[in-house]
Amino acid sequence: MIKIAPSILSADFTRLGEEVRTVEEAGADYIHIDVMDGHFVPNLTIGPLVVEAIHRVATRPLDLHLMIEPVEPYLAEFAKAGADSITIHVEATRHLDRALHFIRELGCQAGLALNPATPLQTLAEVLPLLDRVVLMSVNPGFGGQSFIPYLLPKIKTLRQEILSRGLSVELEVDGGIKVDNIAAAAAAGADTFVAGSAVFSQADYAAVIRQLRANAEGAFEQRQ
Repeated sequence: MIKIAPSILSADFTRLGEEVRTVEEAGADYIHIDVMDGHFVPNLTIGPLVVEAIHRVATRPLDLHLMIEPVEPYLAEFAKAGADSITIHVEATRHLDRALHFIRELGCQAGLALNPATPLQTLAEVLPLLDRVVLMSVNPGFGGQSFIPYLLPKIKTLRQEILSRGLSVELEVDGGIKVDNIAAAAAAGADTFVAGSAVFSQADYAAVIRQLRANAEGAFEQRQ
């Protein structure tokens, strides 16, 4: 099933609670929260207190994406703040197995993100431990960037690997997803899509989420 995860990075932070409620009513499956530290990526965003505040108003799962290094010291704090799933970067820790097991022990789904140029081989050993893989289709740090086309073969290869190993792992694409390119990513095998400016820049969140979902569903079902 196709899932749409609007990223609050593009929301109006002066009325964040209202934005979360509105995008949920518009059909969001997850609320995607980007945490950036100004070190692993060149931007600063939010911390556990904001996640906790979102958790108090949200009814959809909180899909937390930690773009921070080191990441291990903060996993428990973000889980306590209300994260339903926690995605960390393969590039941000030397001990993937330990970190992923700890996320599961905290009661959260475990995700692993790869930057655009990071090869899929880096997750081969831990793929069975994951609930989702997030393929970055922009260089992380800022919203509003354009989708990197060379991610499409990478998505297809990962989908084939997931299927060949009989795993139930969501394949999430994050970065530059819009109405006019979501079908290509879905046709390659992605089933979950982070959309920030594509949603929050529009007056009618429900209309754009419906269009994103429709375009993705048609392409995903017809993929070879």
